[in-house]
Amino acid sequence: MTRSEESAAGASDQGAPAAGSFNPTAKPASDLAAAVRQLVTGGARQLDAAALRDALLDLHEFWLATKATEIGITPTSGLAIVATGGLGRGEMVPFSDLDLMLLHDNLSQDQVSEVAERLWYPLWDANIRLDHSVRTVPEALQVAGEDTSAGLAMLEARHIAGDSELSSLLIGGARRQWRTGIAARFDELVEHAQDRWQRFGQIAHRAEPDIKSGRGGLRDVQLLNALAIAQLADVYPSQSLASPSGSLGGAHLALLNVRTELHRVSGRGRDTLLAQHADEIGAALQIGDRFDLARMLSDAARTVSYYVDAGIRTAGNALPRRGFSALRRPARRPLDEGVIEFNGEVILARDARPERDPGLVLRVAAASAITGLPMSSSTLSRLADSAPELRTPWPRQALKDLLVLLAAGPSTVATVEALDRTGLWGRLFPEWGAVRDLPPRDVIHIWTVDRHLIETVSRASSFTTRVSRPDLLMLGALLHDIGKGRGGDHSVIGAELATQVGTRLGLWPSDIETLSAIVRFHLLLPDTATRKDLQDPEVINAVANALGGDAVLLELLHVLAEADSLATGPGVWGDWKSSLIGDLVRRCRLVMAGEPLPQADPIDARHLALVEDVGGVRVEMSRIDNSHTYSVTVIAPDTRGLLSKAAGVLALSSLRVHSASVNSHRGFAINTFMVSPHFGAPPAAELLRQQFILALNGELDVYASLDKRDRDAQGTARVGEPPPAVPIRPPAAPPRILWHGDPAAGQLVAEVRTTDRSGLLAILTHVLERFGADITWAKVTTLGSSVVDVFGISGSELADKRAELERELYAVLPAPPPPKPVQEAS
Repeated sequence: MTRSEESAAGASDQGAPAAGSFNPTAKPASDLAAAVRQLVTGGARQLDAAALRDALLDLHEFWLATKATEIGITPTSGLAIVATGGLGRGEMVPFSDLDLMLLHDNLSQDQVSEVAERLWYPLWDANIRLDHSVRTVPEALQVAGEDTSAGLAMLEARHIAGDSELSSLLIGGARRQWRTGIAARFDELVEHAQDRWQRFGQIAHRAEPDIKSGRGGLRDVQLLNALAIAQLADVYPSQSLASPSGSLGGAHLALLNVRTELHRVSGRGRDTLLAQHADEIGAALQIGDRFDLARMLSDAARTVSYYVDAGIRTAGNALPRRGFSALRRPARRPLDEGVIEFNGEVILARDARPERDPGLVLRVAAASAITGLPMSSSTLSRLADSAPELRTPWPRQALKDLLVLLAAGPSTVATVEALDRTGLWGRLFPEWGAVRDLPPRDVIHIWTVDRHLIETVSRASSFTTRVSRPDLLMLGALLHDIGKGRGGDHSVIGAELATQVGTRLGLWPSDIETLSAIVRFHLLLPDTATRKDLQDPEVINAVANALGGDAVLLELLHVLAEADSLATGPGVWGDWKSSLIGDLVRRCRLVMAGEPLPQADPIDARHLALVEDVGGVRVEMSRIDNSHTYSVTVIAPDTRGLLSKAAGVLALSSLRVHSASVNSHRGFAINTFMVSPHFGAPPAAELLRQQFILALNGELDVYASLDKRDRDAQGTARVGEPPPAVPIRPPAAPPRILWHGDPAAGQLVAEVRTTDRSGLLAILTHVLERFGADITWAKVTTLGSSVVDVFGISGSELADKRAELERELYAVLPAPPPPKPVQEAS
């Protein structure tokens, strides 16, 4: 018994009477069509999706093999039938086209035409959709070489009947030709895929997705297979890079099963999953209702999308380089401790030990987000295999890296998606499982719940300078809908989960309370503003009382309401909603207690005692709790320019300033900085002291050195200078300067909210000092990549110079790129 006979018999055993009774030696093609219809509409005895595809495959192979023998297509005839498309891949779904090629070994036209007519006409007469061609092997290879789509199709070619050596020549030749020509075709291949994604959208986030051509669909699996045949990528990479609910192979099978049932349920060869068919397909696949089906499709499509993106990137890096780039080896550029950039990807350094470094996952992710460079799949695989879980509470640096990741803007979305598809995000946030791929119940939402949370984070990153606690804003945006998918009021459930997450992250108890309140009341402002009378004092008092009179919480909820609406869908946020919520917030502020003005931190008693003994410059350094963070205290005679030069020396020594407290006592400046080195160990305190003395004496120009470093980082190194470092993406939020105090009295407090950059503290204080302002005290706070720096300044001419000083400060602050001009249609 042949394989086709065995499969047909097996199909009959599973309850498909058409497969058992079908006899192609006695039946024309019309009975093949009838047998297919009987399989597809088998009633109570119908096959499941996988068994149906196998039965359809065997039926078509059996009929074609028998028909071939009947019309003289034998192993020695110089003729062969080759299948492409669904039959070639072995993925026959109910209404697949039949893609066939009749190969011949330079036979006469009359002979070939006669055989072709006897093969094609019965199929046409039976109304079987047929895509056919008649070619020699050289002709077929020529077409494959000239047309990328035809070349892709021949990669799936499979021998069906006749001369197998002829088929082997075509199949082997097409694959060799594809491998040798991929360098010239690669750009076209990627462009074709991107155009298709633009036309059909993302399966994971479409109400009615195209299972075949949408982003993350079956066409993308075929693209990955084509790259694998070109020996540029793995069609099914390491199993460790599986999504939380399955592997790439599982995702492919899930999409194929949905397409099979879609054809069966709709009764036609459609690939767009209409809402009217979703419940029936979900039931047929034993998944559940349409929401369960949508969740499964989201997971499958996003898994396929991740692997295709990684495959295209890997393939592009594997292609031979051209021109001058072929003569230059890709540079390995450091990004963070144990993290480097190589060949356009973020990878681990050679000496990185992920099994001993729990925080490495977040450092890699933060570096990816702020540079816009993707994390390599091999790096993610290694981290997934060996990185241990972070202890509770998280180390301070891990929380800082998380905040950097969240505040990076749109690049955060791709970074978190890659972490989630490889299971790493779920390790950081086990609560994520309930919202992962969860479809929205409200039609105004265009994203799954988990994607909506990350989109809200991305939107909120543009508003970090509008609040005094950007860190809590970003965490609140991340968690505001975390309570969904569990039943009950998601705001109440989410508030409890936010407390759980905040405790694990190591937040202060007061910050945990605020974070929980953000999640609990994230709908309070929009619901009140759009549904109640804002002229009623009782309404305003109720909101103020619910928030406990906390003006900071009110500020955070105001900004989150805008970010949440913008991340929901088009038209959700507009002037009407903005004005109503703004009016509610203004009224609430009137009934809340005023916010206290910023003030200096108290001076450590030990440092006060040291002032009595210091004769010159003293620098102390100590490590904080065995972490990667150090305290550096500089005590020196107070002179103008001292703070900016001290901050400049730290920046030039590759030390990031996370916070600082600046004070003075009896003519001495007492400046304490919390820092962490970019790489390795920090320089010794004595070396910092020597550099600081050189800067004070004018022998080290810290400002010129910082300016050169900044130009290098922006990719603007001059001829003859070293190549630029990896450029950092521009900030998402515009800088903001707030003024407190009375300029007429010569006393002002300048509050600067912006995005961090190397040497920022030195640059800001240099501008203040250049304008003749005496910095009497300062509080510097870096929250991830967001900065809130407060300077108490004095000077007799501050009232006259304040506007000019503000312009100069804004000029040195990092700002988002200007919006692109809108081109009018001609």
